[in-house]
Amino acid sequence: MFMPKLAQVLMVCVGLTAAAAGAQDKYPSKPVTVIVPQAAGGANDAIGRIVAQKLTELSGQSFVVENRPGAGGNIGTAFVAKARPDGYTLMLTADSSYVINPSLYKSTGFDPLKDFEAVSPVATAGYVLVANNNFPAKNTAELIAIAKSQPGKIMIGSAGNGTVNHLVGEMLNKAAGIDLVHVPYKGAAAAVTDLASGQVQVSVQSLPSSIGFIKSGRIKVLGVVNEKRLAALPDAAPISETVRGLAVTPWYGVFAPAGTPAAVVTQLQGLIHRAIDAPDVREKLANVGAEAYKLNPDQFWALIRSDLPRWAKAVKDSGATID
Repeated sequence: MFMPKLAQVLMVCVGLTAAAAGAQDKYPSKPVTVIVPQAAGGANDAIGRIVAQKLTELSGQSFVVENRPGAGGNIGTAFVAKARPDGYTLMLTADSSYVINPSLYKSTGFDPLKDFEAVSPVATAGYVLVANNNFPAKNTAELIAIAKSQPGKIMIGSAGNGTVNHLVGEMLNKAAGIDLVHVPYKGAAAAVTDLASGQVQVSVQSLPSSIGFIKSGRIKVLGVVNEKRLAALPDAAPISETVRGLAVTPWYGVFAPAGTPAAVVTQLQGLIHRAIDAPDVREKLANVGAEAYKLNPDQFWALIRSDLPRWAKAVKDSGATID
């Protein structure tokens, strides 16, 4: 009598274990929070919401974007670094917060090589040097000439200390021998709005955060920050044609806290790649000046490891620092 009952108990336990394992294998099985460590209205926010909407459609579970801006992205990034590593708190961030901030800040609150699982990039975006319509320069060369004649008089707005916008402005100052005065804002939306109203004269902006202002004629483009001309702005020349070597192509990617199960990372990567392969997502990204970009985790880590020293040198050369 004892052995059959024991066998029955063991069979029930095995069945429960298998059911639990099956439940764990189904990811996601509940809503997922996607932390965007930049303010609403910027490039990362626009890209994040496009991707999150498609992930929701594909998975049947809500991927909810939550903005946690501050300290150039460090606040939201550090929050995710300490989150439970179960795949239900993720981060979709711009490369500036992840690979530039460690060289800009004395303390970021996270380690980019130890505190995360790199899942996949999702997009790259166009970046532009833009100006208020009343500013007399029509291109990068004319901006430099005016800035040299008026040192310390021209204000350049950015999305905040430590952002790509800020750093490219500092790089331009150093490379061109000019003195544009940095004015940090709490996000790209505030910076581009003040640019249009004339509170600042120039700015470096991502296309996702500025393309509406450009298309409506509220601001003008002086040059493209990317290495090559952008399909959305074929007549705008790269600023590297005037300032040699000054070119960047920012990326945006998804991360999970370190220790997130490999099976979850694999499933999440598959979902992301399906999302950014979707024609409607590619069209929406193109409409905001971005382009789908995917890598597997190993390739993504290789990109991060190459970017960290490259940006460290750029930060050192520019002289930009943030306490």
